[in-house]
Amino acid sequence: MKIPKKINAIRRSLMRKLTENIGKSSFEKVDKNDLKIKRILISRPNHRLGNLLLLSPLVEEVSNTFPDSKIDLFVKGQITPVIYKNYKNIDKIIQLPKKPFSNIFKYLAGWISLRSKKYDLVINANFGSSSGRISTYVTRSKYKLFGEYDKKYVQQFNDYQHSAKHPIYNLRQYLSQLGVPENNNELPYMDIKLDAEEIQNGKKNLFSIVQNNKPVICLFTNATGDKCYSEEWWHDFYDHLKKTFPDHHIVELLPVENISKLNFTIPHFYSTDIREMGAFMANTQLFIAADNGVMHLASASGVPTVGLFSVTDENIYKPYNSKSFSVNTGHTTIENIMDLLRKTIE
Repeated sequence: MKIPKKINAIRRSLMRKLTENIGKSSFEKVDKNDLKIKRILISRPNHRLGNLLLLSPLVEEVSNTFPDSKIDLFVKGQITPVIYKNYKNIDKIIQLPKKPFSNIFKYLAGWISLRSKKYDLVINANFGSSSGRISTYVTRSKYKLFGEYDKKYVQQFNDYQHSAKHPIYNLRQYLSQLGVPENNNELPYMDIKLDAEEIQNGKKNLFSIVQNNKPVICLFTNATGDKCYSEEWWHDFYDHLKKTFPDHHIVELLPVENISKLNFTIPHFYSTDIREMGAFMANTQLFIAADNGVMHLASASGVPTVGLFSVTDENIYKPYNSKSFSVNTGHTTIENIMDLLRKTIE
């Protein structure tokens, strides 16, 4: 049974209220030579592609900080092993079913398994996740980071609000309180860790569409709910893009639903394999999409990504790599977006 959006929002709000005081990150300062962290659990019980990709910088941070550690992930759905296929420190992925009531026994078994292993460190990756707080609370671990949202860090770090970044800032602060030397390195980016063979196959797939080596701009015209732009908007945007970049190919990556806001009028590529999609995008010069999971997949594939925002908060969900940025289309004209794209490509 599908739960109406409004009821689902009320349920989430109520659960956050009920669980906001469950658990509190605690620590006791120890000699760094005595701090042995080998078994780590990162909790993000969510099934959405974007949220699971936004977890990757934290996984990378933990791997870099504790290179000999083994990391378990507590998630939902079936795509996490695909995303983290090439992460060497990942050991076990505990996958709750996407729809708990359709598979209640597997759902309960996932929660029960949290008690079967003792961890050195447990990290709740999202402060707004009720399930994340509960899972952190029930695990057996000496050190638990519940992921509180600390407003004082908003002043200290101007990107603290970003969903991929605040758990890393929290972890660094927490570990420094345990006696680990403070880490001031640049934060890791999102990364799906495409291998050389995947990149080469992506290049072949792209070439099969464009048939030459001219630079390519890739569009993804789908999104969920109010984040999705109309066909009229996309046709207008495409017309401006074509005039601004006459020496570029413009192609469209199609969503799993195999639909197009451009009515399939431009060259397009379709795949349901997220790594194949990522490799295809990695071979383009620029990727443009509304706020959605594929936007984050592009960012995690290393391509400069432009996120189009109209209803969601850019500070939390903007694309995240060195050449990516977001645009609020309610405050920016298409002509101004073209100027930004021109500077990015140049």
